[in-house]
Amino acid sequence: MLRVLFVGDVYGQPGRRVLANHLPTIRRSFDFVIVNGENAAGGFGLHREAADAILKAGGDCITLGNHAWHHKDVFSLMLDEEHYPIVRPLNYADPGTPGVGWRTFQVRGADGTRERLTVVNVLGRVFMEAVANPFRAMDELLEREGLGNVFVDVHAEATSEKAALAWHLDGRVAAVIGTHTHVPTADTRILPGGTAFQTDAGFTGPLNSIIGADPEGPIQKFLTERPHRFGVAGGLAELNGVIVQMAGGKALAAERYRYAEEG
Repeated sequence: MLRVLFVGDVYGQPGRRVLANHLPTIRRSFDFVIVNGENAAGGFGLHREAADAILKAGGDCITLGNHAWHHKDVFSLMLDEEHYPIVRPLNYADPGTPGVGWRTFQVRGADGTRERLTVVNVLGRVFMEAVANPFRAMDELLEREGLGNVFVDVHAEATSEKAALAWHLDGRVAAVIGTHTHVPTADTRILPGGTAFQTDAGFTGPLNSIIGADPEGPIQKFLTERPHRFGVAGGLAELNGVIVQMAGGKALAAERYRYAEEG
């Protein structure tokens, strides 16, 4: 059995701080930790400093999303597969897209046995930029490869699309957990076929914010109907995630996880 912690979108320096301060204190409770680093660099994308911080805190794999290409650093990080276990979205149509959309790890469980864990990242298409069909991309991957326990980070806007993908993959993967909207949902469950699902894991970043941004920027955008710069909010931060226990390609248990700084 594997006990996996998935940490929702790390947002800017406050997200990296709470991850660095809290993850090491709980790391021994998990066999593997997946961290979505989609917003770790100033709220947009991933750079070397953010990737190093996530791995130093105890992350074993970094997933991305629609801001994957925001920083030039990410291209060299994806090429350095030995030091940077990054999984970018699988469903880009261009076969020349840098990096990989899935990785398989040999993970030792608490009982000493090893199991394969495959981490996959896919992008949704509803209210998002145009990419290849995530449903078809997952079908093709699962038909082509023997992947063991499969954990899918679905980075998407629409709750219906995330749920539909989870039901489509039910019984074929161990977990489908959503990211991107930064608000944790209260629908953690195991579907009939044995797939753990939560529409959104929530994010890891500043508490007093609008999904990570200082409130003034989003408020002015809504008031004026014009673009405004979004700065990263300061102050206390929280960490949100999902814990999934899995074995034999199925989920045995799933629960939300949340930690908030005090001060």
